[in-house]
Amino acid sequence: MEGGGGAGADGGGGGGMEMKKIKIGVCVMEKKVSSAPMKQILDRLQAFGEFEVIHFGDKAILEDPIERWPVCDCLIAFYSSGYPLEKAEAYAALRKPFVINELEPQHLLHDRRKVYERLERFGIPVPRYAFVNRGFPYQELEYFVEEEDFVEVHGQRFWKPFVEKPVHGDDHSIMIYYPSSAGGGMKELFRKVGNRSSEFHPDVRRVRREGSYIYEEFMPTGGTDVKVYTVGPEYAHAEARKSPVVDGVVMRNHDGKEV
Repeated sequence: MEGGGGAGADGGGGGGMEMKKIKIGVCVMEKKVSSAPMKQILDRLQAFGEFEVIHFGDKAILEDPIERWPVCDCLIAFYSSGYPLEKAEAYAALRKPFVINELEPQHLLHDRRKVYERLERFGIPVPRYAFVNRGFPYQELEYFVEEEDFVEVHGQRFWKPFVEKPVHGDDHSIMIYYPSSAGGGMKELFRKVGNRSSEFHPDVRRVRREGSYIYEEFMPTGGTDVKVYTVGPEYAHAEARKSPVVDGVVMRNHDGKEV
């Protein structure tokens, strides 16, 4: 800085004013914050020396009014089980931080029907599918027909093998039904429990009727699934892993992480 070379802005002999750090508020459930990938992200941010990371914590998120939440310049906030998304939205409206993860669109992820409709709106390919919407458990619907080797929804026929997904995005119990020519039965996919991610039920042949479901064609992938974590205008990050359809056994490395 040019000009008179007197004392620094702090009144000392040239120490200068310390740069104010940008406060990043992490309004995320503690289980997510403690994960290894999240720790990597936050450690790398702090390594720059420009950021101060403030963890809100479960007690503040769940119990404290938003007026008592820490004030921050930037906000990292995303939904997981039990997370009060509407409360985080109210906080963002009150304090107006720069929001890293958009909040309002996260409601969309709770309903797979809305996700499919959004994908189609932007021209992203999806499997052929149909919705079965029940107002109450076991409601009989005129547009839904089930036979031994297919279901028909609004005149669309889905031959086995087909996939049955709950419309609720938080329900990870997904079923694949197999044709009688292959011995029939159903394979249930679920969130990893120990080293299992699926279970075959040879005697189950009828689809579920206690709720609302999406039916879609089964897409063979050669035993590999691709999970997309991040999508941007010029960047995307995805990981391939063994599909739970293969045998339901989760492949892990020597650290216990899924391969």
